[in-house]
Amino acid sequence: MDPVTTILNFLFTIEAVLLIFVIVLLKGSIKFVPQNRAWIIERFGKYQSTKEAGLNFIIPFIDQVAADRSLKEQATDVPSQSAITRDNISLVVDGVLYFRVLDPYKATYGVDDYVFAVTQLAQTTMRSELGKMELDKTFEERDMLNTNIVTAINAASEPWGIQVLRYEIKDIVPPNSVMEAMEAQMKAERVKRAQILESEGDRQAEINVAEGKKQAQVLAAEAEKAEQILKAEGEAKAIIAVAEAQADALRKVGEAANTQEGQKAIQLDLATKAIAAKEAIAKESSVVLLPDNGTDASSLVAQGMSIINTLNSQKNG
Repeated sequence: MDPVTTILNFLFTIEAVLLIFVIVLLKGSIKFVPQNRAWIIERFGKYQSTKEAGLNFIIPFIDQVAADRSLKEQATDVPSQSAITRDNISLVVDGVLYFRVLDPYKATYGVDDYVFAVTQLAQTTMRSELGKMELDKTFEERDMLNTNIVTAINAASEPWGIQVLRYEIKDIVPPNSVMEAMEAQMKAERVKRAQILESEGDRQAEINVAEGKKQAQVLAAEAEKAEQILKAEGEAKAIIAVAEAQADALRKVGEAANTQEGQKAIQLDLATKAIAAKEAIAKESSVVLLPDNGTDASSLVAQGMSIINTLNSQKNG
C-alpha cells in the first residue's frame, strides 16, 4: 500500500474519532432540564450546583446528575393508622398529604427519602393531634385538626426543604360499639326533635284557636256595643220626637185657649169631667151637696174642680 494513502487513511480515522469524541462531549455537556424540575449536580461525588429548567452545561465525565427533583405539588396517601382520643376512644384514621419541594438541595441531602419521611411525620403528628381532642370534636372540628397537622408538619419538615400545603383526613372510623352508641344517640336526637316540633305545632295550634276565640269575643262585644249605641240613639230620638209632639200639642192647645171658642171648649171639657167625677163619687156611695145654681156652667166648672181636688186628696191620703 502506498505510504501516503496509509497516512491519509490514518488522519481521516483520527479526525473521525475526534469528531465523534467532540459530539459525545457536547452531548454530555448540554443538559435540558424540564419545567418545574431541578437537577442536583455533583462533581467528583460532591455537590456542585442545582440546575433549573432550561438549557444548562456541565463537564462530561466529571459532573453527574445526582438527583432529579420535581418542584410540582405532590399528593401521597397517608396509610390508615390507629389513634387514641383524649377520652380514650381508639380510632382508625387515614388521609391525603399535599406537599411540594421548595429546596432541592435540602430535599436531597437533608433526608434520605423525603416522601417517606413526610408521610411518617404526618402519621405521628395526626396521632398527637387526635390525642388532644375528644371523640365528638374530631368530627365537628375536622378543619381545625387538618390545619393543626399542617402547621406541625411544616415546623418539622423545614430542614428537609419540604412545604406541606394541606392535609385532608379521608375517613375516621371509630369502634363498632361507639358507632352503635352514636347511632342510638342520633336516633334519640331525631326523636327528640320530632317531639319538640310536634309539641310546638300543638302549642301554636292552641294559640291560634285561643287568638281566634279572643278575636271573635272582641268582635261580638264591639257589635253588641254598637247595637246598644244605636238602640240608645233610637230611643233618645223617639223621646225627643214624643216630647216635641207633646210640646207642639200643648202649644196648639194654648193657642186655642186664648180664643173665645177655646175658653168655651175648656169649660165644656171641665163640665164633662165634673159630671164624670160625680158619677164616680156616686159609685163610692159618697154624698155630695151641690148648690142651687148647679146648672150654671161656671158653677159646674168650679164644682168640677172642687170635686177633682177632693178625689185627688183622698187618693193621696
